[in-house]
Amino acid sequence: MTRPESAGHGREHGPEHGPEHGPEHGPEHGHGDDREGALAYDVVVSGASLAGSAAAILLARRGVRVALLERRSDPEAYKVLCTHSITANAYPVLDELGLVPAIEKAGAVRNEARWYTRWGWIEPRAAPGGPELPYAYNIRRSTLDPMIRSLAGRTPGVDLLLGHQVTGLVREAGRTVGVRASTPRGEREIRARLVVGADGKDSAVAKLARVPGREYQNGRFGYFAHFRDLPLRGGLGHTWFLDPDMAYAFPNEDGVTVIAVLPGKKWLPAFREDLEGSFLAFVRALPEAPPIDSAERTTKITGTVNYPLHSRRPTAPGVALVGDAALTGDPLWGVGCGWALESAGWLAEAVAPAATGRGDLDQSLTAYERRHRRALRGHQYLAADFAKARPFNPVERLMFSAAARDASLARHMHLFGSRLIGPLRFLNPVAVAKAAAVNIRHRRAAAPPPAHLSRTRS
Repeated sequence: MTRPESAGHGREHGPEHGPEHGPEHGPEHGHGDDREGALAYDVVVSGASLAGSAAAILLARRGVRVALLERRSDPEAYKVLCTHSITANAYPVLDELGLVPAIEKAGAVRNEARWYTRWGWIEPRAAPGGPELPYAYNIRRSTLDPMIRSLAGRTPGVDLLLGHQVTGLVREAGRTVGVRASTPRGEREIRARLVVGADGKDSAVAKLARVPGREYQNGRFGYFAHFRDLPLRGGLGHTWFLDPDMAYAFPNEDGVTVIAVLPGKKWLPAFREDLEGSFLAFVRALPEAPPIDSAERTTKITGTVNYPLHSRRPTAPGVALVGDAALTGDPLWGVGCGWALESAGWLAEAVAPAATGRGDLDQSLTAYERRHRRALRGHQYLAADFAKARPFNPVERLMFSAAARDASLARHMHLFGSRLIGPLRFLNPVAVAKAAAVNIRHRRAAAPPPAHLSRTRS
């Protein structure tokens, strides 16, 4: 993957703290029209984390006036419960944002990985003489969130309004035309052609707009902890498919590794009785287990016992959803950050002209919805099925076992795990046939010779 040569606009520390970026940023400083206390913008974005900040930046660079609302007043705020990994599908968005140099300067680690299966390790590597495998980065949200929020606050056309929590939607003639927000100065109405919900899996915008959706129960729970100076083989991320339990260890900047365990819920009583003991015992029992006893744990063990997957329609009249607000994946796949950035890019590309009054907004939202569904619906369907904490099905056994035995299939699986190809391309007839052939050759090579040949050789 080609890396950008231009200097980045972001930086690795928090945003500037001038009044134009703080919670006291009022109507007199805005880009919109002040009409009896109501601000008029092209777009209001609720949520200034990855998806919201990226959407605001990309829209503003296309000439859109954006109010970027964040309920938290602290510009250094960040999401704690996260894989802290950005899948390779989002690299083009990071490049367009200009964040790659700043992310690398901050010490982010390329998210190359190896995956344990009962058939052996799947270790994707570039083909001899071929291009390097696509990558993005592991970087903690405590570094990334302030970085991208700072960039949004410095982007011409974006008003970053901290301490602004959406409490209602303004509706006219059956469509949303703005929001009502609770602010340090009291209630405020902010009008716009489009309201973007980038406010996470429990999205207030989605609920207020009554966006239809579906919830899938997760048969696993998850706990995370951060360790410093924890060596991993080859410096690579590790994922353990324990069929059906899961775990991963992802190295991040500053020598910190994030370890997560994601067991099936049958293990929940033991974890509730002794969280620390159960977590450490689970990690120690992993094949080629990371040496946690010789490393420094820098955080407490945190997690959740119930993390359902949400799939919502990503649009409504005057409303668009990005990131987890539109689709919340299973954290074991580490796709949330990548999909947040990707969906922000798709939205900006689809609606920017219409958001400024130079096109049909409803048609633009339809185009965004189609792209979102086409790109992510298949991935989410498979993730929701695997979230039942069931053992591998026959197709998964075929592909995982073959990828552990064949370098080209390991690369093929890397593309799927990086969300650069969808399920149909991953399970195309050529790949499935090759996986079957690899496994047949393996069984033949492992089989003992016929009895008459054994006697002849002896």
